Parts: sequence; structure tokens; C-alpha cells
Amino acid sequence: MKEEKSVAKGNIGRALKEARGEQTQLQLSIEHQISRETVSAYETGRAKIPPDISRSIISKKDDAWLAMAVRHEYTRTGPVRLEGKRVDLHRSSTKEKLLEELEEAKIFLEKCCMSNHLSFITSFDRQDLEETLVQLVDVVTGIEHFLAVVCEEADISYLDVWQKHYNKLISRGYVNKEQIAGGKA
Repeated sequence: MKEEKSVAKGNIGRALKEARGEQTQLQLSIEHQISRETVSAYETGRAKIPPDISRSIISKKDDAWLAMAVRHEYTRTGPVRLEGKRVDLHRSSTKEKLLEELEEAKIFLEKCCMSNHLSFITSFDRQDLEETLVQLVDVVTGIEHFLAVVCEEADISYLDVWQKHYNKLISRGYVNKEQIAGGKA
């Protein structure tokens, strides 16, 4: 269990350090009104970044990888940055992997029985449903990685992409402006 926590902390610390780029810890600390030692503690995993500071840094850095790491840090859900030896984060590879994941999820979703009330499904149908949900989570991971890679390489604002999405949801009546954090919608 201890190892799992250090991996998670290392993930956000590494993402923060990468998002900081050539900016020094001192410069980042001044910009966000915290001490340089605090920034160091965030990067080494000795301290957890408070939500207000993480929101502030993400809004200034506009870094998809940091946003992904912060989301996972606080919820223990959502994708983590894929960094294993079999991972290829080239834009073409992430696109092809996303298409593969979408196709697999579509196959599972099409064969998944949703006509019966889910509290009455058989154990066999429940297993199929759970596997379908896992396939959909694979798609989420693929989407997040594709977004991060493309936004970073093409210098497209990750935050603007999300804001345009939120604006579309608002204009279609799916959410209210008040639901969107920060009220920028």
C-alpha cells in the first residue's frame, strides 16, 4: 500500500515539475504566493497540493498532464499518464490506440443487454456489463492521452478545449452555467 501512494505522489510531482518547465520553483512559488519549499514538497510528494493551488497552477500552466495527475490525486479515478515500456505517446500512435479502444468498446456496448432492470440481471450479464464499463474506461484513457499529446504538440489550449465543450453543453441545455467550475462559461 505504501508503494502505491508514493507512485501516485510521484505522478503529480513529476507532472508539476514538467508543467513548470524552465520556470524555477521560486518563480512558481512567487506567482502562486506559496514558499519555494512548498513547491519542492509538492514535487517530491512530501505534501499534497491543495485544491485551490492546483486549480491556480493548472489555469496558468494549461497543462493536460498536470490536470490528469491532479484529478487522479484527489479522486483516485480517471486516467493516469501511461509511462510503461510499451507506451508510445506519438500523436499517430495515440490516435490509432484511441480508435482501437473505441472499436472494442463499441463491440462490447452493442452486445451488452440493457433492456432488463439492472438490479435483476443474471451474473453472466453482470460480468458482460462490468467488462463493457472497463472497455469504456479504456476509451476515456485513450481520449485523455490523445488530447494531452495533441494539445501539447500543436500548442492548443487544453483548458480552451474544455471550455468550448462546456459552452456547448450549456447552449444545448445539458448543464447550467452555475455547474461549470469557475463560472467562466
